[in-house]
Amino acid sequence: MNHNYQKDISGCGLTGLISRKRRRISGSEIVKSLCLMTDRGNGLGAGYAAYGIYPEFKDFYAFHIMYDEPSVKRSVEEYLKANYHIEKIEEIPTRAVKAIPISPMLVRYFVSPLKEKLSGDQQETDFVVNTVMKVNSEIDGAYIFSSGKNMGAFKGVGNPSEIAEFFRIDEYEGYIWTAHTRFPTNTPGWWGGAHPFTLLDWSIVHNGEISSYGINKRYLEMYGYKLTLLTDTEVAAYLLDLLIRRHGLSIPVACLALASPFWKNIDQRDAGEKEVLTALRQTYGSALLNGPFSILFGHSNGLVGINDRIKLRPLVAAVKDDVTYMASEESAIRAICPQPEKVWAPRAGEPVIVNLED
Repeated sequence: MNHNYQKDISGCGLTGLISRKRRRISGSEIVKSLCLMTDRGNGLGAGYAAYGIYPEFKDFYAFHIMYDEPSVKRSVEEYLKANYHIEKIEEIPTRAVKAIPISPMLVRYFVSPLKEKLSGDQQETDFVVNTVMKVNSEIDGAYIFSSGKNMGAFKGVGNPSEIAEFFRIDEYEGYIWTAHTRFPTNTPGWWGGAHPFTLLDWSIVHNGEISSYGINKRYLEMYGYKLTLLTDTEVAAYLLDLLIRRHGLSIPVACLALASPFWKNIDQRDAGEKEVLTALRQTYGSALLNGPFSILFGHSNGLVGINDRIKLRPLVAAVKDDVTYMASEESAIRAICPQPEKVWAPRAGEPVIVNLED
């Protein structure tokens, strides 16, 4: 018998968890959750991000850098040594994995900006962002793929289990985890194009397609961001940095800007709310994310999940004790939390915001 079988999936799989009490959870848990959704990817990208994994270097920015060749590494290190105090340099620990015969050079640096290099009242975070933009756009063959404090991203071309084995994810412990398996549609599968996408403490995993990429990209470039990674998800990471860190919006308001209600729905609100939502859309219209998406974004104080305004991509949340879980499928949550106290599907455009306890 001749079968033409094609599984109908929503493309890509994402999962995440947060312990509000900052209990550090083994990376083996998030690996188990993500591997349940291996068939949502196609082996062209997978990755993990974790917070709380570098307590001994928590005051330093952890730069994870990919290099194509040693000469590029020398160029970047000369630049870093001229602008940063470097506390430690080491290769990112990896294991030999048969399915990953070739990888970039992977090195991490724990650094802090030299005070004399900060101009005027320039903030450290702005200096670090400028470094990431400069290296990623001007130094061919080098890519800073993680730059936050006490957190790190680990990603590459492979299936979730292969990338987890390669980066030894089971050896890390963190109080926030996000993870992703990729099914590239209109952008290439390459090591830098795997999720998560990060900048400072922001880490983004995304299922879907951001059809507003062009206008989002032009808007970000007005503020000095340089988009070089050949994927639409990059805009989400930089928009969050712009709206929250630089413009000072709260996370709920930033989420409203990224996935704001349709005009017809705004018109139905009471006068005060209508005025606020209208102002927000008029001010941040170019930051609005259009297209089908579900996104998890981690940051130094919490984890947020959000869908597009129509909920064209799945997102499920659950709670057990002090841990909140979010994933593309409920089964990915139950793989590591068989009996959650509460399970729900967030409504379109309504974020799930979980903060760490002080």
